[in-house]
Amino acid sequence: MNKILSKEYFSENVVKMIVEAPAISRSRRPGHFVIVIADAKGERIPLTIADSDPVKGTITLVIQAVGDSTRKICSMEAGDMLHDVVGPLGRATEIAKYGTVVCAGGGVGVAPLLPIIKGMKEAGNRVISVLAARNSSLIILEDQVREYSDEVIIMTDDGSAGKKGLVTNGIEDVILREPVDFVVTIGPAIMMKFVSLLTKKYEVPTICSLNTIMVDGTGMCGACRVSVGGKTRFVCVDGPEFDAHQVDFDEMMLRMRAYDQPRKK
Repeated sequence: MNKILSKEYFSENVVKMIVEAPAISRSRRPGHFVIVIADAKGERIPLTIADSDPVKGTITLVIQAVGDSTRKICSMEAGDMLHDVVGPLGRATEIAKYGTVVCAGGGVGVAPLLPIIKGMKEAGNRVISVLAARNSSLIILEDQVREYSDEVIIMTDDGSAGKKGLVTNGIEDVILREPVDFVVTIGPAIMMKFVSLLTKKYEVPTICSLNTIMVDGTGMCGACRVSVGGKTRFVCVDGPEFDAHQVDFDEMMLRMRAYDQPRKK
């Protein structure tokens, strides 16, 4: 079992937790995720590691309450015990010196993007971060992102912070003013789809981090399968990061709706 050491609300439905996990904190790298189970009867929830402290033996998780299990985790308090935290899982981000890297995050996607931003900066890249949300209250980790970015662009749907517009508007503004060598995007599937379409138009290599439906986290159940370049891949073991220009986002989004509640007639 893993103790929750602290809890902080980013917004009504988004919580940051620092969790005791010494072994995971020592071995995690940007891009890795964990499977979290709240209690003995809880389901397995994949959560990307936003940060870690190997000295203190802790990892940082950012959880958005969207279903029963994530609401249960978000309702827990400092001092409570999570039944299981398993990881690190998945393939780590390939951090390298590309040149100018645009890191684009939407909503809670900024949390898993943060360690990548940090890694890209430490590798010697010029890092431009584009953070997007519906409104100013949903922008998270801005100060931490600024610490490792050469420039931060904020985009909100309603213009309540930064510039009014979508994440793609912010990315395109950068591409049109200077050469961009690489793009990383993490956020809602529909956001990553349109980021991919934009960067493909400008022939900028792009990776995305997928958070599909997962069950076992080991590749055996096949629940997280996606089509990448016409081939079946499993997000939990082959990802979570893939060449965004090769991902079949429409198929992925259709599969992610498989467990939606049917509308009442």
